[in-house]
Amino acid sequence: MDEKNILIRCDGLVKIYQCDDVEVMALQGLDLQIEQGELLAIIGKSGSGKSTLMNMIGGLERPTAGKLYLDGEDLYAKSDKEMTIYRREQVGFVWQMSSKNLIPYLPAVENVEAPMRGMGVGKEAMRERALSLLERVGLSHKKDAYPHQMSGGEQQRVAIAVALANEPKILLADEPTGALDTKTSNQIQDLFRSLNEELGITIIIVTHDMKLAHKVDRVLMISDGKISTEKVLKEDYRKALQQLEDDSMLNLFTHEEYSVLDKAGRLQLNDEMLEAAGIDGNRVKVEIMDGKVVISKE
Repeated sequence: MDEKNILIRCDGLVKIYQCDDVEVMALQGLDLQIEQGELLAIIGKSGSGKSTLMNMIGGLERPTAGKLYLDGEDLYAKSDKEMTIYRREQVGFVWQMSSKNLIPYLPAVENVEAPMRGMGVGKEAMRERALSLLERVGLSHKKDAYPHQMSGGEQQRVAIAVALANEPKILLADEPTGALDTKTSNQIQDLFRSLNEELGITIIIVTHDMKLAHKVDRVLMISDGKISTEKVLKEDYRKALQQLEDDSMLNLFTHEEYSVLDKAGRLQLNDEMLEAAGIDGNRVKVEIMDGKVVISKE
């Protein structure tokens, strides 16, 4: 990873929620680096901490401990007013439910214009950009349609155009295909890839859907509030993705998988690895063999 190109750096992020008399630790000293222009997915089960991490990057929640840097600047050293400006100007959000993305009583073109209002953009320039974004997501013919007149996939495409209205540095998508059928889901995933390639925008997709692994450059697996493993798209498949029309031709070997060491040298093994190795206890044997670290059951 090119240190000069790091856009987001998380150092020891901790988030604790107080629920009545019980403390719930959503993030447990999470470390992470994301480059400018990456297309990546953060995948984990419900309660793994993936949505909390997205909210941190989006400036919606402050950490209990740790640091989050954007372009080398401590994001949470900002005032509440500065954080509002950050969310408005540098981050675009796409949520799973269209009710959080779109204003129901506005047609598509005015929904896309909405984030630009009050930003000093003239009416003509605002309309021109809104129409351009709708064309980019393939919905220029739906510019006058209201949300209830569009399918779920069309609503998500408009939501993506809304998220891009203010030319953000980061596009955050929380389960953007969770309510869609497989065909429409694939179309939305392909749209994210084309936007990433054409605009160079950093796109972070938070999901529980492992099928997304074939569509992004890097997959981060999060478990118990920490990054456990990551998968990096092989260069051969990066080229093939631009040519394949049948996603069924992709297989589970599109990515190289790595386990992630934190700054303390700790390693987290996922359930699949533990099961494959026959490890069911809390102690393992660690040996160095021919320059390799070998972990086996006791």
